[in-house]
Amino acid sequence: MNEQRRQRRPGRARTGQRRRHLQLLARPWVLPVMALTVVIVSGAIGYRITEGWDWGDCLWMVLITISTIGYGEVEPLSQAGRLVTVLIIAGGLLVVQLTIQRVLGLSQSGYFRQLRELRFRRMLRRMHDHVILCGYGRIGKEIGEQLLLENVQVLVVELDPKRHKAAQERGLQVLQADATLDETLLEAGLDRCRSLVAALPSNAANLYVILSARGLRKNCRLIARADSDEAASKLELAGASVVVSPYVAGGRVMAATALRPIAVDFMDLLAGTACEIEEFRLSRDPLLISHLSHRSLEELALDRRSGAMLLAIRDNSTLTANPSGDMTLAPGQMLVVMGSQDQLTAFKMLLGDALDTVETMGGSSPWTESTWR
Repeated sequence: MNEQRRQRRPGRARTGQRRRHLQLLARPWVLPVMALTVVIVSGAIGYRITEGWDWGDCLWMVLITISTIGYGEVEPLSQAGRLVTVLIIAGGLLVVQLTIQRVLGLSQSGYFRQLRELRFRRMLRRMHDHVILCGYGRIGKEIGEQLLLENVQVLVVELDPKRHKAAQERGLQVLQADATLDETLLEAGLDRCRSLVAALPSNAANLYVILSARGLRKNCRLIARADSDEAASKLELAGASVVVSPYVAGGRVMAATALRPIAVDFMDLLAGTACEIEEFRLSRDPLLISHLSHRSLEELALDRRSGAMLLAIRDNSTLTANPSGDMTLAPGQMLVVMGSQDQLTAFKMLLGDALDTVETMGGSSPWTESTWR
């Protein structure tokens, strides 16, 4: 019950905030609209009294007079009717002057900036299946570039004005807010995103982000940056799905380049092709994978039938690379598969109901996979 109340409160708060924003945006235009309404109604009443026209002709005459279209009089005007026309023109000029003054005042008060922010927040509410990138420093910038190459929708959460501007100039959607706050993550669409990356320069800030995100959404994939083993262990305890150390990853890539340059060159070449790597999570329900279990990989021939290559199988914390043909599949396993989009689709069809989730890794290098734990 308490958890349901906590879930309702952010929704109510956002609804109230949107209502206040709309009232704030509509308030400056109340006086010009009221003044224009008074001029139109008064003019129509004036023509009705002085000329005796029906209400349609009265309103038409008022509109062509105010707009200065100049279609001509509906019927020849009396002296009293011409006086009404003069008053309508004077009232229209007054409304125009009032509107111009209001627009100039609004531009100085930041009204149009607030209007752009409201449109941006409406866009945020429509985003789904996107990646939330918290922090746009050196690491965050590189992450954003890689995600753009993969045509993944990215939302950057950055508080620093200079980094906020840099991300905008790169063409990214940016929310200028504190990523460690619950309301910021909710506004960024944590409940609709595919994953969240905490790439803030501070380990403590990343820890706050992971704690908040895990508390708000239990099944969200959370990736965190860590500068030390101690920070990595704390982030894992806080609920991070994957913890990456840039220093460890960079060191291992450099060591691999020194020892296995051809393999590293191959992975760099792979990253520039249409070949992708996807993670296929099998269902934990034994009934759903009954057509796959108790049969070896050689019997299933998933790679031969689909054309994709089964690189590894992760079972809990155990990763088996290049699995042998006599290995069997079990509920909850993660299959790491490489191939073209058509081949991966065929592999997915072969799994059928046994497939639980699919996550695309793109052309990422497996050298960074070893830094996850």
